[in-house]
Amino acid sequence: MALKDVKPTRSELINLKKRIKLSERGYNILKMKRDGLILEFFKVLEEAKKSKSELNDNYEKALKTIAVANTVEGAIRVKAAAMAVQENPQIALKQKNIMGVVVPEIESSAVRKDIIQRGYGVLGSSAVIDETAEAFEELVDSIIRAAEIETTMKRLLDEIESTKRRVNALEFKVIPELSEARDFIKMRLDEMERDELVRLKKIRAKAQAK
Repeated sequence: MALKDVKPTRSELINLKKRIKLSERGYNILKMKRDGLILEFFKVLEEAKKSKSELNDNYEKALKTIAVANTVEGAIRVKAAAMAVQENPQIALKQKNIMGVVVPEIESSAVRKDIIQRGYGVLGSSAVIDETAEAFEELVDSIIRAAEIETTMKRLLDEIESTKRRVNALEFKVIPELSEARDFIKMRLDEMERDELVRLKKIRAKAQAK
C-alpha cells in the first residue's frame, strides 16, 4: 500500500484498524491450521514409512514364492492358475477430511480370496501355488494402502505450503503495510490537529488585540 494513496481521514483510520484486526485474526487462524497440518503430516509420514517397508517386504516375498512355484509346478501351470481367477479386485475411491484438506480413502474388495474364489479349485491347487497366490494378494493390498497414504501426504504437503505462503504474506506484507498506513494517518491527523490549534490561537490572539 503506497502511502501517497492513503487518505489521512478519521474514517480511513477506523477502516484500517478494522482491517488490521481482521488480518491479525486470520493470521492466527492460519498459523494454527499450518501447525495442525504439520502434525498430521508427520503422523501420515510414519504410516508411509511402515507402508513402504511392508510393500518392499511383500514384493520380495511375492518374487520368491513365484520363483519357487515356477520351479516346482512349472511356468505353464502357474500361469493357468493365475488365468483361472474370474473376479478381479474392486477399488472404490472415497474421500475424507483432514483439517479441511480432502484426501482419498481407498476401499478394496475381492483382493484376498479363498481357494474356491481363486478359480483353480481344490484339485488344481497345491501348497506352492496357494502360497504364491496369497503372497501376490498381500502385495496388491500393500500397493493400494501405499497409494492412499502417498496421495494423502502429497495433498497435505501442498496445503501446508499454500498455508505457509498465506501466513508469510500476512506477517511480512499485509499487516506491516496496513500498520504503516495506520501510523501515517495518525501522524498526519496529529499534525493537522496541531496546525488547527495554532490557527485558532492566532485567531483568538487577533480578536483579543482588537
